[in-house]
Amino acid sequence: MSGLSILNNLINGISLGSVYAIIALGYTMVYGIAKMLNFAHGDIIMVGAYICFFTMSRMSSSLLVGAVAGTLLAMAVCTVLGVVIERLAYKPLRQAPSLAVLITAIGVSYFLQNLAQLIWSPNTVVYPSIVSFGPLQFFDGRLIITGEALVTVAACIVIMVALTLFTGKTKTGKAMRAVAEDRSAAELMGISVNRTISITFAIGSALAAIAGVLYCSMYPVLSPTTGSLPGIKAFTAAVFGGIGSIPGALLGGILLGIIEIFSSAYISQELSNAIVFAVLIIILLVKPNGLLGKKVHEKV
Repeated sequence: MSGLSILNNLINGISLGSVYAIIALGYTMVYGIAKMLNFAHGDIIMVGAYICFFTMSRMSSSLLVGAVAGTLLAMAVCTVLGVVIERLAYKPLRQAPSLAVLITAIGVSYFLQNLAQLIWSPNTVVYPSIVSFGPLQFFDGRLIITGEALVTVAACIVIMVALTLFTGKTKTGKAMRAVAEDRSAAELMGISVNRTISITFAIGSALAAIAGVLYCSMYPVLSPTTGSLPGIKAFTAAVFGGIGSIPGALLGGILLGIIEIFSSAYISQELSNAIVFAVLIIILLVKPNGLLGKKVHEKV
């Protein structure tokens, strides 16, 4: 176990964790504001990846133009899809028991997977990278930073900064924070809760599209079930960091990616997923609200 090997794995872990963090932001924002878990979020990742894939395949003359156009179109389609899902499936259940919402979310997830099989076929496709430049190599090639890793980490940083500024400085962002804090009080202040929740789903779905493109660029295989496991792991990352906390989603995602890569490299590739969830259980036993989660006091 050399120092360069550890550094290589650390870079890969941060890169993978950045994807998990972007996906986890969608979970944590929706839970923080709508107080529900959108388990169909992982399948929106898959839809975004397919949209970008077919856009790039039809604009093969220029990789950069195809990648940018495909990512933007994927974001637009997933934004609309997220809002439609919220309006049709989740809005009528706003006052329903949490179990009903959970079952509905699972149903939407399976619906999207089967719809993808009908539209794009159940066969696996090889995903092209959206990155046009090669890896950076140091120490005679013993330390390699792939182009996908650089783009993924950079995208994660930009998204985190933009989202932090959006929620802290804009009128809509402040409305989202108000709804998350106290929905009834926000309504009394004239804030449209329905509009705020729809915007939250739109932002989360757009982020899922970006994450889908980045994830499939790093692991170039795409099928209708591609989004399931990254979605579950990103939910784990959100809980790990403290669901409802934007910095918690970043921290949870990065740590999850590092734990997964290191356990796969130095313990067992087959047991890496089990180790990730075991660490989550230990963290929640010590800090039930996650690393950066706040303890919620029930109002009486």
